[in-house]
Amino acid sequence: MKKIAVLGLGKIGALAAQLLHDCGFEVTGIDALTQPEAAFATKTLDLTNGPDVANEFKRHDAVLSCLPYHLNKNIANAAHDAGLYYFDLTEDVSTTQEIRRLSTTATKLMAPQCGLAPGFIGIVGANLINQLDDCRSCRMRVGALPQHPTGLMGYAFNWSSEGVVNEYLNDCEVIENGVSKTLSSMEWLETIYINAVKLEAFTTSGGLGTMCETYLGKVDNLDYKTMRYPGHMRLMNFFFHELLMRERREEAGEVLVHAKPPVADDIVYVHVATEGTVNGKLARKEFVKGYRPKELAGKMRTAISWTTSASVVASIEMVRDGILPTQGFLKQEDIPFDAFLATQTGALYLAEE
Repeated sequence: MKKIAVLGLGKIGALAAQLLHDCGFEVTGIDALTQPEAAFATKTLDLTNGPDVANEFKRHDAVLSCLPYHLNKNIANAAHDAGLYYFDLTEDVSTTQEIRRLSTTATKLMAPQCGLAPGFIGIVGANLINQLDDCRSCRMRVGALPQHPTGLMGYAFNWSSEGVVNEYLNDCEVIENGVSKTLSSMEWLETIYINAVKLEAFTTSGGLGTMCETYLGKVDNLDYKTMRYPGHMRLMNFFFHELLMRERREEAGEVLVHAKPPVADDIVYVHVATEGTVNGKLARKEFVKGYRPKELAGKMRTAISWTTSASVVASIEMVRDGILPTQGFLKQEDIPFDAFLATQTGALYLAEE
């Protein structure tokens, strides 16, 4: 695996392409819009045009899709038919199910959900579960937030508005008391403090990836929540459910981004806690960090950009280097944490607040 096409050159896609280039891959960045000059090759292409995509894929060994989740099913099918390695960042459950179906007949590895959550959070969670002889609970929390929040919402849309709306409205998978369940997003509200910063956490869709399936019968309680500044969930429930914006998802995303545009000074909080026994005694294992913007390739990158990009690039490095399988379907919880951190790109996560 040497030649890789990176589809979608927004902040995350462009940085992922740069990191792959820095790791020795032959990168071609592809977008519907003309791109500024970069260290890697770029190309303009309509990525909704099936024949053009199929023809382009003949030139590559692998594809990383950084496109909106609703485009990934067609891209994954084209990668499957072309015999390419496939990676993406999606949190969408139905998209992942389609890719998993494709993986049963694929000649190369198919690896969705390789971003931050799902992605890095699952790698961390699995590592903490493995440190226990038996695990009664694994609680995983991620918050991508402005460092200096303003207004009642206390938020800025540094991530895809489509992805955020999807997470806030789609159902969530959890394991509760040993039973696999589905519940609504924006429930199970709790308070969390990280470095004296008060946050709230609530259920959102997709962050667990395939972990409920993997740990059913092994972990009694397993859930994922998004962290926000206090009061955010109440306002979002009002916006989506009382004002019925859940029925107008695209417009909802446009309204929210217009009201709360991206900021440069963001922070990504990661909080994972497991409880269980070690040698017959109760124990609690935690991973709590705050990641801030970082200078990479001569530019300051937002925390959400580099944490998401670095996660997928580290996974691609591990596949190339023979640490991960080259065929089948990749579950994030099957990625060894220490080996992940030992990659050129995964080492970026060793920084902490």
